Amino acid sequence: MSFDQATILLRARDCIRLETEALTATAEALDADFVAVVRAVEETIASGGKLIFSGVGKSAHVVQKLAGTFNSTGVASCFLDATQALHGDFGLCQSGDLAILLSNSGQTQEVLRLVPILKRFGLKVVAFTGNAASDLAKDGDLRLIYRTPREACPLKLAPTASTTAALALGDALAMVVLESRGFTRDDFARLHPAGNLGTVLLMKVSDIMRTGERLPVLAATATIQDALLAMTKAKAGCIALTEPETGRLAGILTDGDFRRHILSVPNFIAQPVAPYMTRTPKTVRADSLAVEALRLFDRYKIDDLIAVDAEGRPVGLVDVQDLPKMKLL
Repeated sequence: MSFDQATILLRARDCIRLETEALTATAEALDADFVAVVRAVEETIASGGKLIFSGVGKSAHVVQKLAGTFNSTGVASCFLDATQALHGDFGLCQSGDLAILLSNSGQTQEVLRLVPILKRFGLKVVAFTGNAASDLAKDGDLRLIYRTPREACPLKLAPTASTTAALALGDALAMVVLESRGFTRDDFARLHPAGNLGTVLLMKVSDIMRTGERLPVLAATATIQDALLAMTKAKAGCIALTEPETGRLAGILTDGDFRRHILSVPNFIAQPVAPYMTRTPKTVRADSLAVEALRLFDRYKIDDLIAVDAEGRPVGLVDVQDLPKMKLL
């Protein structure tokens, strides 16, 4: 029997609602146990250790993803197959590592067998489970507990809401540790050199800045009219103004500066530009990563950024309007 459209949508929404309930329950139940696991991960990183994840069945897929997430944020992590561990793979475990063992029931025998061996090797064990009363929770040194009021499976058999909650809790652990370590976009870029993500993150300012005729530059001795003509020709929202003797950046005049003064200063366009320019504008080195320009745009809420060389001479213009086309926003 095939469902009609209304029934299909109803069942799908019920599934998503039940998984959302698990996420909400897990978030609300976070307590000092979670904080203790964060501290343990931080201590492991500081001592040069690694994270070792293990689980079987669907849990194995979850922890393999989490190991990848931690690796991508600079935390050495690996997946330990619970069966292969008993036949030699324990060799990857070293004293000072932190083991995170996932079992929804907390009674998975393949996982429980790992606990005493890992402890004998000098590892702390995090019991990652949906059952706070389980043997795994009792035997672990630390506990990472998620909540699943109900599975989304209508037969109450297939892991659904429980795997969603476990994955979300693991992601929360990874993101809290990432932020507490001060992990930056530049760090992320170094670990993702391939694909579109790596291409975007490894872009230099010199790759995205406007140059040549699109970069309006005049000496700071110019008039407002000269500056406006140069900006209009370059189709830019600002102009870089330089010291006549050295060519180093002396200031910047923007569309906003022009609008603020045009009505209040008599014969404004005939005035020298120097008194009205911003003398210490925000700049970025042309050889910096492009994400540094993005950081400056976010921090200072500006629309234009002058790129300079090592001597402080303007060599490019980064316009915030260009960033979406380059997938930097």
